[in-house]
Amino acid sequence: MIKTLLPRIVLFRKEVVLLWQAFFAPETPFYLKAATAFTAFYLLNPFDLIPDVIPVLGWVDDLILVPLMVSWIVSRLPVKAKADHRERNDRRGDAAGPTIDGRARRL
Repeated sequence: MIKTLLPRIVLFRKEVVLLWQAFFAPETPFYLKAATAFTAFYLLNPFDLIPDVIPVLGWVDDLILVPLMVSWIVSRLPVKAKADHRERNDRRGDAAGPTIDGRARRL
């Protein structure tokens, strides 16, 4: 179970970063920005589908629904927003530039 959970956690982290950057991109449609805001609101809101007062079930609700909503929104992002995300991450590398072919660096 841990072998399947760890890659999903890493993927969720990358999706959240992509969603954050796409939220401010002008190419992202308004309905996806609204869905992103709703997802953040749902995570922080004390009123859930299953209240957190109920032991375990209240947390399982958040642990399942929020990653599903994030994955759904990321799957509907326009290609341009995803490409901009990749370009920003490439530029963020070393001061020498992003890695090309795994061994050379662009100056």
